[in-house]
Amino acid sequence: MDSLTPNRLAVLGSPIKHSRSPMLHRAAYRQLSLDWTYDAVEVQSGSLAMFLSKIGPEWRGLSLTMPLKQEVLPFIDDCDRIAQLTGAVNTVLLRKVNGRGTLIGYNTDVAGLVRALAEGGITRAAHVTLLGAGATAASALMAAAELGTEFVTVLVRDPQKAQPLVELGRSLGVVVDLQDFGGPTRVDSDVVISTLPGGTMLPSPLPLALRERAVLFDVAYSPWPSGVATSWQAASGTVLSGLGMLLHQALIQVRVFVTADPFEPLPDEPAVLAAMRGALTRDAGPRDAVER
Repeated sequence: MDSLTPNRLAVLGSPIKHSRSPMLHRAAYRQLSLDWTYDAVEVQSGSLAMFLSKIGPEWRGLSLTMPLKQEVLPFIDDCDRIAQLTGAVNTVLLRKVNGRGTLIGYNTDVAGLVRALAEGGITRAAHVTLLGAGATAASALMAAAELGTEFVTVLVRDPQKAQPLVELGRSLGVVVDLQDFGGPTRVDSDVVISTLPGGTMLPSPLPLALRERAVLFDVAYSPWPSGVATSWQAASGTVLSGLGMLLHQALIQVRVFVTADPFEPLPDEPAVLAAMRGALTRDAGPRDAVER
């Protein structure tokens, strides 16, 4: 590789020391015979501007997790449609345009969630329930639209703060109904997507009929099982963890860093995905942090 080729990457966030992104990305670049580095860097809220001011020409791109997916927006020169709609960037490609350093933002969470759901046998859903209303909820809402969902119920502690999800739903052709956790809950959902931190305990269990009927996709994967997943398992319901989303959003990130196009498949992409999945399986020990 040309020594002048940018070859440094990292995932930024806080907490970050337990991130699984480095082992996923390193497995991909080994499979692609790319001598690139990928590290985990602790960057707390309010510190992103200082970090960006210090990066040099050796940097190729960044992955972003909590709490930086929205904080990065003022520094982005351009971003893809998904990042624009969700207001969340989890991938930044650093490029030279007309001799100037440019930051291009992407959201790979939506594609990662859609692909993970498909692996779990879910390719269509008429009604989806979302738990939580943070940045990941916006990506989950867009993923629901990709499944052909027409109606989404969002359960939150403060419905007023979740109003942006209603506006996003309108732009996607999806009716969004905001409900608080203590109110009556529809039980006809095909899928429930939890975007809550893994240690979150709901004020009360969701209806038994919902837990028996709907598939739970929990974006959390540590600690596992989460409180929500435990309640689903108690009802003998079907549960999918967030590891699939982590894997597939990382694969789309690798596409961005390698090809500058999230839709351009990698050389021998099945082998790259297998290498990443194998690394994830080998690293399946307990964790106490979750990437979002």
